[in-house]
Amino acid sequence: MPRPIIAKIHPAAIAHNIRVAQKTSGAKAWATIKANAYGHGIESIYAGLQDADGLAMLDFDEARRVRELGWDKPILMLEGCFSPDDYRSAQAMQLTVVVHHAAQIDWLIEANLYKTMDVYLKMNTGMNRVGFAPDAYAAAHARLRKLPNIGQITLMTHFANADLPDGVQQPMAIFNRTVAPILAEHPDNQRSCSNSAATLAHPEAHFDWVRPGIMTYGGTPFGDKTAAECGLQAAMTLESELIATQSIKKGDAVGYGSRFIADADMRIGVVACGYADGYPRHAPDGTPMMVDGVQTRLIGRVSMDMLMVDLSMLPNAKVGSTVELWGKNIPIDSVAQASDTIGYELMCALALRVPVVID
Repeated sequence: MPRPIIAKIHPAAIAHNIRVAQKTSGAKAWATIKANAYGHGIESIYAGLQDADGLAMLDFDEARRVRELGWDKPILMLEGCFSPDDYRSAQAMQLTVVVHHAAQIDWLIEANLYKTMDVYLKMNTGMNRVGFAPDAYAAAHARLRKLPNIGQITLMTHFANADLPDGVQQPMAIFNRTVAPILAEHPDNQRSCSNSAATLAHPEAHFDWVRPGIMTYGGTPFGDKTAAECGLQAAMTLESELIATQSIKKGDAVGYGSRFIADADMRIGVVACGYADGYPRHAPDGTPMMVDGVQTRLIGRVSMDMLMVDLSMLPNAKVGSTVELWGKNIPIDSVAQASDTIGYELMCALALRVPVVID
C-alpha cells in the first residue's frame, strides 16, 4: 500500500479563477503557468485552462508541452528569448515573446525570421528587474517597429507593489506618460500591466490583457484579504492520514529539539507528511490543519517525513483519519503566513515524491 499523502488538483477551480480574472478586469487573460503551473503540473490543470485567452510561461519546453497537448491559442514567453535560436523555436511554435533588453532585439535581427512574430515590449517602471528604462523605451519601440518580421507590439510593465492600495499609482504614471506618444502614432498597440493583485484591485491598470498568476491557483496576492474574499477557489489540496497516535503527559516534549512542551495531558497524532514532501520545516506550533473535518493545529517541529498534530478536540481520531494540510478548507495562504512565507513558495515546493491526482 502506498504512503497515504496525496495532492489533489482541481481543474474546475482553475477554470473558475480564470473567469474571475476575466470578469473582474473586462480584459483578456494570460493564465500564468510558469514553474510547471506553480507546482500543480501543467498536464494536471490543462482541462481548467480552456477558457483562458492565452498562456504565459518562461520555459520553451513547457511551451512545447502545451502545444503537444493541443493548445492552439497564444502563448507568451515572459522572459523572452535567450539567443537567436530561441527566436527560431518561438517562430516554429507560434509564440509571442517579451523583449526587455537591447540584446534581445539584436538576436531577433540575427534570427532572420521568415514570418512575423508578435512581441511584448517591457518597461521598467520601478521593479528594477528587467525592462527598458522609460527614457529608452520609445527608441526600443521604434527599432522594433522598423523590423519587417514584427507583428503586433503590446506595451507592458510589471508592478512591484500592486498588493498595496496606492501601489500602482507611481508606476502607472510613468507608464502612461511614456506610452502616450507611442499610442498616438500607433493606436493599434495593446497594453498589459496587471498581475493578480492589480487584476483584483486596480481597474486603472487593466487595459487589454491581464496576467493572473497566483490567483489562477486560488491563492491571494494580498496580506490582508483571503482568497475566499477575492472569490477564488483552491486548485490544490494536500491531504494525508494519521499513521499513529500518542498519549502524552503534562511536561512531555514533542518532536526534534523538544520545541513543543505539553501544558496538560493530551493526545496527539502523527501525520504522514514532512518537509521532504514540501511542507515547510519552519512552520510553527499552531499552524492550522484539519483532521476528520475539524480544524486543529500543528505541534512540534516538522521532520523529514512526519509532523505532529493536536488531537485534544478529536477524541475519535484514529490511525487512518484524513488530514488536510492545505486546500479547500485550510487555505494554503494561512499555512504560508504562519510560516512567514507566501503561498507561491509552498505550491512550487510540492515534492516529486507526492502522488498527484486530478480531482
